[in-house]
Amino acid sequence: MREKAFLFALLGINFLVLVLQIKGLSIGYHEAQILYGELSPLQVLISSSLHLFGQNDYALRIPMILLHLLSAFILYGISKHYVMRENDRLWILLIYILLPGVTSAALVVDNAGLIIVTLFLFAYVHLNYGRYSLVLLPLLLVIDSSFAYLFFALTLYGIHKKEYLYSVVGAIFLMASILIFGIHIGGSPESRFLDVLGVYSAIFSPIVFLYLFYVLYRRMMEKEWDLIWMISMSAFIISLLLSFRQKVEVQSFAPFLLIALPLAAQTFLHTYRIRLREFRRRYQMLFYSAFILLVVNVLAVFFNHYFYRFLDDPKRHFSYPMHIAKELSTVLHKEHIRCIDAGDKKLQLRLRFYGITHCKDYRLEDISTAKGNKVTISYINIPVYEICVTKVNKISSSCD
Repeated sequence: MREKAFLFALLGINFLVLVLQIKGLSIGYHEAQILYGELSPLQVLISSSLHLFGQNDYALRIPMILLHLLSAFILYGISKHYVMRENDRLWILLIYILLPGVTSAALVVDNAGLIIVTLFLFAYVHLNYGRYSLVLLPLLLVIDSSFAYLFFALTLYGIHKKEYLYSVVGAIFLMASILIFGIHIGGSPESRFLDVLGVYSAIFSPIVFLYLFYVLYRRMMEKEWDLIWMISMSAFIISLLLSFRQKVEVQSFAPFLLIALPLAAQTFLHTYRIRLREFRRRYQMLFYSAFILLVVNVLAVFFNHYFYRFLDDPKRHFSYPMHIAKELSTVLHKEHIRCIDAGDKKLQLRLRFYGITHCKDYRLEDISTAKGNKVTISYINIPVYEICVTKVNKISSSCD
């Protein structure tokens, strides 16, 4: 009962912290593309939230936070099959919600959040109900093309275990995924191998990623090839092979490595506890180093505005693409401007979410050449964006 209280307290605190981050974010271009682009399950989810709760940032992002909390809860259930102690499962959950990539998926409107929760659901059903998990494959097929890696893993798993239902069904859905979404393998030989490893390290943090890689390799050598391992290893190997010829969208592969967290915890705890206390020190140092680094990464995300103090060019800030638009739209609304020519298709689409449409009556122009009303947007008293709002065919005072 005590552990259950800790579980809900942990998820509750995580929810509150994430909600507090919404105020400092604007809709990004990629998010606007999802919202106003082709029909998709994620678009339907977000559009439904906006329809029910209004066109605002909270209605935009809270569905992603709820998906994140659901994935964390399912991961807790998955962990029961790999670690026995409830406090160990709480540590797995804490590590999970501190991962930089998971924090981003919880706040950013992207298919990664939907992929994670449905992948975890599949794994949970498989571990508890076996073949009944195959019933979820039609749902996974329509959610995202990246589930082709799961279908491929199912095919290999069925062949390895001589469970031919898995291999046949996996092959059928793999072919269906390729027919629906296609497959892109191209480019000229140019190794992006190190780039891929670098992105993985940023998503998981370096120590956690290296340990995940070690666990996947160790289980391969010891032939501990369950379906969870097969899914993670297949996606990881495919991403590395593709990196030799083309740029790899690592965020499409990373969710399939997340599911290996309980495996990594099982290996670490077993290795740690079979040793005498005097020989556990290096494992304690490994854990504390990884945990501290995760906390630092999360704090960097949550207090990202302060990094503008140390940058000569604000556009180099890692969160700059998620800033500016909301504040700019607020200024335009105060000036009773409801439409404008932003001169930038990305910014134009982002402003659409905040009720600023496209027209030729007003335009945004560089302050060095334009005449008009100067707009300055600052974070923590640091100017990060300056622009002129000019009314077309009207002589205005110069920006100064």
